[in-house]
This record gives sequence, C-alpha cells and structure tokens, in this order.
Amino acid sequence: MTVVVPRPSRLGLILSLTLVGLLIAMWIALSLSTPSFLTENNLTNLMRQGAMIAIIAVGQTFVIITSGIDLSVGAVVGFSSVIVAWLMTHGFTILPAILMTLCVGAAIGAFHGFGITTLGLPPFIMTLATLTALRGIGLLITNGATISGLPDAFTNFSRGAFLGIPLLFWMVVVVAIPAYVLLQHSRWGRYLYAIGSNREAARLSGVNVRAMIYLAYMISATLASFVGVLLAARIGIGNATQGQGWELQAIASSVIGGTSLFGAVGSVQGPLLGSFILTTINNGANLLNVNRFWQDVITGGLIIVIVYFDQLRSRKR
Repeated sequence: MTVVVPRPSRLGLILSLTLVGLLIAMWIALSLSTPSFLTENNLTNLMRQGAMIAIIAVGQTFVIITSGIDLSVGAVVGFSSVIVAWLMTHGFTILPAILMTLCVGAAIGAFHGFGITTLGLPPFIMTLATLTALRGIGLLITNGATISGLPDAFTNFSRGAFLGIPLLFWMVVVVAIPAYVLLQHSRWGRYLYAIGSNREAARLSGVNVRAMIYLAYMISATLASFVGVLLAARIGIGNATQGQGWELQAIASSVIGGTSLFGAVGSVQGPLLGSFILTTINNGANLLNVNRFWQDVITGGLIIVIVYFDQLRSRKR
C-alpha cells in the first residue's frame, strides 16, 4: 500500500504569510520605539542569535511531526560545544573535529530512537533523561570549567559575513533547503507525516516506523550538535551549561510556526519564522529595558494561546 499525505494546504501558506507580516510589523514598531533597533550591530546580533534557535527548531519540527518531543536539544548544544572544543585543543584540526562532533550528535539521536522504539520509553522521558545525563557528562569532561584556546580560524567564522549577511545566518539556509526537500518532496517526509497522523495505520501501510523514528531524532540531535559547533565558534569556548532553555525556545518556535504538538502538521518555514519572532521579542524587550522575566511570560503566553487553537484545529480534523 502507498501512504499518501496531503501537501501543505492554502491554510499553511496563509499562516506563513501571516507570520511574515507579524515579523515585519514587529520590526516597524521596534524601529519607531527605539532608534537602536535598526542599527547594524543590533540587526547582526539578532540574525546570529535567531539563526541558532532556528536551526534547532527545524530539527525539533521533524520530531514533533511524528507526535514526539525532544527535550534534550539544549543539552546537546552545550555538550557538543564541549566535544568540539576538547577535540580541537587535543590535536584535531577544525574539520575532523566538527565532523566527529556531528557524528556524536547523530549517535545521541540514534540512542533516543533506540530508547523510544526498542525500550518503549515515552519520548518525553527518554529525552529528559538524556538532557540531564549530557549536562553531567559535559561537566565531568570539563571538571565544571570551560575549554578555551580554540583556533582563530574557527572563532573568526562566527564574525564573518557574506554579502553583508552574517555567516551564521547563511547556515540557516544551508540547513533549511535540504530539510525542506526531505520533508516536503520525499517519501521519507510523507512517512513522517503518516506516523504522526496514525502510527499503526502507517505501519500497516508498509512504513518502517522504527527507521523513521530513528531518522527524526537523529536529524534533531545532529542539528542541535551543529548549533553547538556554531555556538563554540561564536563565544570561543566549550561550555556544558550553554544552551539551557533552548529546547523550550525550539519547541515554542516550532509551535508558533504552525507545527501541531498532536503530530502530522508542520513545515520547515514555520519554525524559521517562529524563531525570529521569538528572537525579535527578546531583542526588543532588551532594548526597551523590559524585565527579563517578562520575556519568559510573553513566550509562555504565546505558547498557551497557540496550542489552544491548535487543539481546536485538531478536534475538527
């Protein structure tokens, strides 16, 4: 049997255009409220920070589409920054260190897939346990300190630009294009949607559900590991405590972008837009001297409202 999953509907296009309009409106409002928003330094910083959340959110979306969740991505970011920094300070050149770190990320994702499909653990519990374990392992490796002394050629990348746009932002493009092709124009993408819609029906239709679960979690962890490499380049150190709370930012970005926590609904462009909306909110709040705690309240409120409407939409399906 062939699994047929509907392509993104006109509603999805409308949502994307709405998010673009919202982002533009926020930029206009902030530019009128504070002159420092449209400065080159601030916009560059916004793109760099938003880029890393966006990449994690794309990986998280693959998992959420299957009706799963990955709470470990923030810890994977910090752990990967430690791994790549440790490798480069112990005789490995830049490229091998990066590739080995990405392989570690893929292995973490495969471990998640094993725990969920073979051991039968809920994704929430499996990835929550990994979150805690990776923080501890990273701190053991560094003895609670940070790893510095990274090569200049590595750290200079984060400060570079191409066509006036930060290289870190271009990394979003590098990730988003293949992710879009995989999710929207391949049979594996259709299988992921099918699993999120009805796992048993997908299995009976011939979908290798176990392999697809492995794929989703390996993509999520590998992209988080990639962000760990980018973060190490940006701050110039490996630190196991980096990335704290980023898993919530990734989930929020994905949900704001239209991904359903009930599975089977989501896109690549949604979490990209959602991540920059969240980054703009945080950036604008900092420029307007809004209490940092209010930023968390705003993010939490957005999630509650969007999930509520997502729940209504799910009941109508």
